[in-house]
Amino acid sequence: MNNKVELLGYYGSDITHAQSAWTSTSRDLTEDKLNRVDKLLNMLASEGHHTPFEKSSLHFLVTVDQATHIHLLKHRIGVSINGESARYKELKEDKTYIPNDWPREWEEKLLDLSQVTNMMYHECIEALAPVMGRKRAKESARFFKMFNSQITMDVMFNWRSFYHFQQLRNSEHAQIEVRELAQEMLDIVKNLEGNPFEKTIEAFKL
Repeated sequence: MNNKVELLGYYGSDITHAQSAWTSTSRDLTEDKLNRVDKLLNMLASEGHHTPFEKSSLHFLVTVDQATHIHLLKHRIGVSINGESARYKELKEDKTYIPNDWPREWEEKLLDLSQVTNMMYHECIEALAPVMGRKRAKESARFFKMFNSQITMDVMFNWRSFYHFQQLRNSEHAQIEVRELAQEMLDIVKNLEGNPFEKTIEAFKL
């Protein structure tokens, strides 16, 4: 299964960011101010005045391999993440990620091994549950899950944290799986109906 991402919802827009910056003077939106939104956002972005960009939110649902899960968790700033837990439930779907840039022979080897370890995971739960209880059985059976096992989680950014994530993970230096995830997230935001973040995207040169 490929990694997947969908947008659950969002709040805010270019105007939200601009009004936040104008709070110290006046939030009233005059025609003159509306004509200056792009210049204001460019100035805020370029000079590092990023607090106004915390006033929006982007909420995604993602299904990713464990390596990408770790990349989402590490080095994050202002990102809220909650995911399905193999500690509380048995992962019955056995979602498995197979890299699409591997030779066919090695894709098949990884798939075969994943199927074996997934089977052992379920067998382990059933075998250990009568001995140590189902809760501990589920916890410890996870050791049979490999690094390409996928989980589903929801991820919420404000724009400031989304920009940080894009800088960090939508980079040639990032692992391809998390880079593709970051690019897909950005494409979704760029293609929102009405383009509510158009000027913010331009200001941050994304």
